[in-house]
Amino acid sequence: MRLLIATANRNKVREFREILGNDRYAWIDLADGGEIAPVEETGKTFRENACLKARYYAKKLGAWALADDSGLAVDALGGNPGVLSARWAQIHASGAGDAANNATLLRQLDRVPDDQRAARFVCSLALADPEGRIAITTQDSVQGMILRQSRGSNGFGYDPLFLIEKLARTTAELAPEQKHAISHRGKALRRLRGLMDEHLPAHLPTLPD
Repeated sequence: MRLLIATANRNKVREFREILGNDRYAWIDLADGGEIAPVEETGKTFRENACLKARYYAKKLGAWALADDSGLAVDALGGNPGVLSARWAQIHASGAGDAANNATLLRQLDRVPDDQRAARFVCSLALADPEGRIAITTQDSVQGMILRQSRGSNGFGYDPLFLIEKLARTTAELAPEQKHAISHRGKALRRLRGLMDEHLPAHLPTLPD
């Protein structure tokens, strides 16, 4: 059975495949579906955006589609960047991409004391059927602190700044299996996989050839 991972982010695709496995489902992604215009992410919450993307790509390809929306919520910034995490630097006219997002965040937190730099990664997932109806949603998070400089070369996004205090490491300093065990996406995906195994039929429609 084939299900679509509805993201063009290659790092997320890799994590989805590593965490969900291929014992029951054959996971394909948007690179396998031809040219599809991206959907505008207009939701105000992670869940709204995840559902929006799942519905859109499910109907576009006539397939079961799994989408996520995830990001960083920093207490000192009132929960921002939030749903704007991937575009945080662009919104502030300071570039684009992971390095620019990290630099922008560090500038904004420059005067925030170390004991007030609490943050969390949040991941919301939505699975839609081929008609675009949402079948399952899950959400999870992981708590951490924002450092003053990057550490580690694994991961992506804000991982080099996100310290897991009990491990004394950033999520960019963890091996993939260590990160998946505690990360927002790892926890949300394992919960989703359990719900899929419990509630979905044994045989799902596959993508058209």
